[in-house]
Amino acid sequence: MRFHLNDEQAAIQSAIKGTLAETFPTARLHEFADGEADFDTDSWHALMALGLGGLLVAEDVGGVGLTLVDAALAAEVIGAAAAPGPIIGQVLTALAVARSANPAVETYLAGLISGELVATLALGGDGAPEAWTATPETGEVRFVQSAAAAKVFLLGVKGGGLSLVESGAGVTVTPVKSTDRSRRLSSVSFAEAKSHELFAPGDPFVRKVVDAALVLLAADALGGAEHCVEISVAYAQERQQFGQPIARFQALKHQLAHMALDVEPARALVWYAAYAHDADLPDASRAAAIAKAHLADRYVAVTRAAIAAHGGIGYTWEYGLNYWFRRAVFDRAYLGSPGVHRARAAALAGW
Repeated sequence: MRFHLNDEQAAIQSAIKGTLAETFPTARLHEFADGEADFDTDSWHALMALGLGGLLVAEDVGGVGLTLVDAALAAEVIGAAAAPGPIIGQVLTALAVARSANPAVETYLAGLISGELVATLALGGDGAPEAWTATPETGEVRFVQSAAAAKVFLLGVKGGGLSLVESGAGVTVTPVKSTDRSRRLSSVSFAEAKSHELFAPGDPFVRKVVDAALVLLAADALGGAEHCVEISVAYAQERQQFGQPIARFQALKHQLAHMALDVEPARALVWYAAYAHDADLPDASRAAAIAKAHLADRYVAVTRAAIAAHGGIGYTWEYGLNYWFRRAVFDRAYLGSPGVHRARAAALAGW
């Protein structure tokens, strides 16, 4: 595998970063967090115009035809900006629909690729498909992102299958209070909703979709943690105490160095997990579990350290560091805690 980005991958990250800087700056993040909407239309359509909806879909059916490594690079930039759209859900729903053998779902693919048909994940649980309990006819899934705006849900069904469920009749969305202020979450119940089976319980592709979700969550955490290191270093170089920048104080130097050491070596875990997934390596599932567990933990630790490095201003609502800390808490819990995935990684290694 490559240990550096090629020109195309660097261009992907640069394009996404520039797009979000224009459509979702920090001022817009403040507005979103203080509002009631669970979706930001401007940033969503701008990202979809870059082709993110069809990132993992083959070119011969209208997609971009890239890999999970490329999707992880996109998720990293999105995490750094704390963007609110259900990008992970969109990318994986388009992939699942494109790979499904059910001809009834073919009509959804073009809308998913373009982003006109907003999709979100309704997997529930701790990332173990065999433990899912919902069905398209009944059941409830908590912590569904942008559920009010979603037109379709990628539902993890009882026994470990995947279905595509349409919003509307039979689907009830109830907003829930969440720590994460950059992504609105809801509880969604299904009762006789219109649905299409994508993959039957036990199909190995279901596990592959879930592992991809874990890798993309790890990439989101990587981007957020990297952003917190960058703004902490910049603040330390600007903030003056006793006639000099606080970056010159040895204790803070050590703190910032530890933050950087938490983030940069972890990048390899994300890149390898994505590469292993693309290459169908035997340890792909284990690599995804390890990446999710470690990056989620490091994200929380780095955001805490960033707040401390900023001193009093880091605790204020106006400065905004809380958005990344709160996002870190959600990334840590969603689809399984670090403890859950470390145990799974150990079991997959035969320990």
